[in-house]
Amino acid sequence: MIEIEVQNETHQDVHRIKAMCVPRIGEGIRLKEPNGQWASYDILDVWYQQAEFGEIWVPYIHVRMTPEELKAIEMSQANPLVDRGQQMPIEDFLKKFEGDYEHETVRLNLDMSED
Repeated sequence: MIEIEVQNETHQDVHRIKAMCVPRIGEGIRLKEPNGQWASYDILDVWYQQAEFGEIWVPYIHVRMTPEELKAIEMSQANPLVDRGQQMPIEDFLKKFEGDYEHETVRLNLDMSED
């Protein structure tokens, strides 16, 4: 895993992510927003700087939210038919369907012969 420092132009903040590879300029990436939703970002710049400790080069990326994502967010905020009071993270939604115990698989006998 590679730790990458992300400089987010849309929110004017900096954070780190762990990835299997460093994305290239022009590629897209999905990042979690401060509100817990996922959004698409364009990679504007990629560079490496030497770390303070030894001969290690640390990757940095500069990102900005895609224009389509910005437009979708603006449209969803302006839609009066959507009740934002019912929003919840997907993890909380899925917990409603999980029981207190592990699920056990059931073997099915699909043999339709008459023996």
